[in-house]
Amino acid sequence: MSGRNRSCASASQVCRASSFARQPPRVLIVDVSPPWWSETNSVLCEALDNFLSLASSLDGPSRVPLLSLYAVNAQQECLLPFVQVKGNLVRLHSCVVELRSLPVEGCVRPRPDVLRQAVLDSLLQYKHYTRHTAPGTAPSSGAVEVTVLSSQPGRAVLRQLEQGLKDSDLVGLRRLVVVHIAVEQNLPEQELSLEQCSSEGVAEPEEDLMLGAEMDLQQVENSVVDVENVLKAWLHDQAGEKEHLQLCLPAPAQTPVCIKCDLQERLVSPALLPGTPDLGAKTESIRDFQPHSKSSSNQSPAPQRLRVIKALKAEGVCQSVLYGLPLLIRPTTCWQIDWDEMERNQQTFHALCHTLRTRDLFLLVRCDPQFGSGCNVSSYYVLQASASLSLLLTPVLTRELMLPCHLPVSNEDPPLTTLTLVESCLDQLEEDPVFNPLCLGSNLYPHLRMRGLLSRPYGSNSRSQGRGQRRDTNHPPEGSTSRQLQQRRARATVAPLPSVPPPKPARPPLTLSRPCPRAPSLRLIDGDDDDDDENAACS
Repeated sequence: MSGRNRSCASASQVCRASSFARQPPRVLIVDVSPPWWSETNSVLCEALDNFLSLASSLDGPSRVPLLSLYAVNAQQECLLPFVQVKGNLVRLHSCVVELRSLPVEGCVRPRPDVLRQAVLDSLLQYKHYTRHTAPGTAPSSGAVEVTVLSSQPGRAVLRQLEQGLKDSDLVGLRRLVVVHIAVEQNLPEQELSLEQCSSEGVAEPEEDLMLGAEMDLQQVENSVVDVENVLKAWLHDQAGEKEHLQLCLPAPAQTPVCIKCDLQERLVSPALLPGTPDLGAKTESIRDFQPHSKSSSNQSPAPQRLRVIKALKAEGVCQSVLYGLPLLIRPTTCWQIDWDEMERNQQTFHALCHTLRTRDLFLLVRCDPQFGSGCNVSSYYVLQASASLSLLLTPVLTRELMLPCHLPVSNEDPPLTTLTLVESCLDQLEEDPVFNPLCLGSNLYPHLRMRGLLSRPYGSNSRSQGRGQRRDTNHPPEGSTSRQLQQRRARATVAPLPSVPPPKPARPPLTLSRPCPRAPSLRLIDGDDDDDDENAACS
């Protein structure tokens, strides 16, 4: 299969057809008022440009169906009406260029109600968009999510919006998020503080104002990574009407124990990015790992070079940042290498595996693109030493593909009653010291047989074809005798003489000065007589 077809196949496995069906349209309101815009201009525009380049290039269902962008200063300005994000990078990039060109200096003070007017105008704009759009093309989620990026103190901005929107019609507003980009300013002491400047004229109510839409306040640092994470949160599945899965535990006393859970992606799969085979998303075989060479067909491609750039503590590597199918790396047995060189190579490989296992280390390696490949994207892998004489090569994600993940860490013990219930459920499970995948059956063979039988032609054509084959076998063709037919069959069964000299005999296996420990057997050992039949079947 070609790389493009395989990418599409992998994308269909990563994203289900029903996923991301409830993604809301997005409105981004950027506060470009001085003096803070001079500090956040380059950071915000770079983060927005990076995010739009990624979101518009993803295959599969659209995760950000529509986007509109406003710039707010002394007045509001719609830089981008609602447009589709997927496949529309040219239009989105021109909007970022226009945002970057806005003046960074000035003494114009923003009006208190300009943010309110931008929010209401975006809701009205989306209403007009859905009214003039063909049925079925608008997002299934009929509510808009508005995000305000500002360097003014977030609480003052949030109170300002609460006061201004409390009497407005917010039926089309799903969620309002105020993101405070923290900027360090060295203002003169005689000037008012940022909190006083932003909150002047805004009355602090005694209690929170309850709006029909959800309101949220976030604070991030003035860095490209932090602003990117705010935008990349849009790529998560926003459907929250039902839990994603149910984890069922064995009932301790005929009481069902079912834990409802949600799924969240840790990374954007490189399989969803077309035209980037060097990212390391496909590691099913050695052909997927080696890049295509432009050399002639009679020459073998040059070997790929992995450059070790860092040693990692094994306990410090999170499994959620690893993806794809791993590959096994072992010492080469190429017959064109000199015998002494091969022996030294195998001893060095053995010493590397032994050292990594002894020190409990992983290796971070980088796969640089080959010269003339036309792609300057580098991929990274983690090398892990196994008990046998081999290394495990696993792709690791980079910053561009990482999605925000903020999971709480609890330092308190769970309630005693709940802890007792879960422990009693787990006590009913059988423990295996060694995992044996030979005892796992997925019903794959019957499924493949059923698909194969259903795909075969059934009817008169297949029966006539079978009869025709039997008739040709029993009766020789017209004009040929039985003797000629036997001679033809005899000539067909004679193997042709080899046209090239026979290959060199295989070398005897190498012996190391120190024997390698044997890998643990996958055979399960159970002393119970009741499980003898089951273990025999699994073997």
